[in-house]
Amino acid sequence: MPDSIRQPMPWLIIIAGSLIAVMTFGPRSAMGFFQLPMLQDTGWDRSTFGLAMALQNLFWGIGQPFFGALADKYGTGRVLILSGILYAAGLVCMSFGTSPFWLHFGGGVLVGLGIAAGSFSVILSAFARNVTPQQRTMAFGIGTAAGSAGMFLFAPISQGLISAYGWSDSLVYIGAMMLIVPLLAWPLRGNATSGTQSQAQFKQTAGEALREALGHKSYLLLTTGFFVCGFQVAFITAHFPAYLGDIGVEPRYAVIAMALIGFFNVIGSLAAGYISQRYSKPYFLAYIYIGRSIAVTAFLLLPQTPLSVVIFAAVMGLLWLSTVPPTNALVAIMFGTRHLGMLGGVVFLSHQIGSFLGVWMGGYLYDILGSYDLVWWLGVGMGIFAAIVHWPIREQAVERPAIA
Repeated sequence: MPDSIRQPMPWLIIIAGSLIAVMTFGPRSAMGFFQLPMLQDTGWDRSTFGLAMALQNLFWGIGQPFFGALADKYGTGRVLILSGILYAAGLVCMSFGTSPFWLHFGGGVLVGLGIAAGSFSVILSAFARNVTPQQRTMAFGIGTAAGSAGMFLFAPISQGLISAYGWSDSLVYIGAMMLIVPLLAWPLRGNATSGTQSQAQFKQTAGEALREALGHKSYLLLTTGFFVCGFQVAFITAHFPAYLGDIGVEPRYAVIAMALIGFFNVIGSLAAGYISQRYSKPYFLAYIYIGRSIAVTAFLLLPQTPLSVVIFAAVMGLLWLSTVPPTNALVAIMFGTRHLGMLGGVVFLSHQIGSFLGVWMGGYLYDILGSYDLVWWLGVGMGIFAAIVHWPIREQAVERPAIA
């Protein structure tokens, strides 16, 4: 189908979705900067903050399949409007700081649901409906790289706001920024029956699609492996700035490290989109998880200096969200794009259950043991497990009756 292959990228959709990814992924990746100043003012312990971030990741995951299904049925644009409103409300509630309830409800539940409504599964499913299969993984890489750019931008923005206005007012200002998201939602307003790829879709109900996916071995393996991704990256996002303070590294290197992760994340996401379009996606994912385990092991065993922090951040940045383009592309290859928002959301729910455990265990075990070391090593072991799980995944469509 040479005409299909030559179809130009729908750049208005790609750019609008990418800017939304910047906004939804950026603030949540900078939450770690708020931990120490908030706890210093309130007297709460790290497990209190850790539980809020764990709830955020859990509700992000729980909301993902539902918001994905709503976007598939009623339109991505409407769900993205809801995302901006929920996100802004959550950050404002979090800013109250009068009790752990507002931290857990605002920063945990509302922000988590706001991220879920504006997350990769929702945005990338809109991309998938409007690009050819040959363009799909690269489009996913662009959208994922935009989320990475949000991490790069919001690390210095958040730290600068905290230094100038304090943590509470900074959350209000960032919440106001989130109201940009509804303004960007219009180009992504279609649902699962719209877009240039709608004619090739297999007709199923959401329930039929979910039953088919949950009975598919490769989908279950992919979902299991993505749990590990969530555990690893969420722990680092929430606890790495505090960890660097514990080992005596100057606070400015926490900002540098998180910004470097975001910067190299852009490169890693774009490279992942390019590589996984041309190479086995399951094998590529396995190598990413092995690479993460090697990077963490080296960081823990070698002398921990500002230089090693910078190198570790750069390496982890390359491997950070590089899992997202091949993972979502595999779901689209297996089942098509009609229910991609929902089925991608189920995979991401597994990711967020892992995130919940990584963030919560980081704070809980630190308060018990006075160290993050056990959680670091759990992540190393789980990375090896994820590599093994991805190896037998089959990169092919499910067998179905021919479309009439």
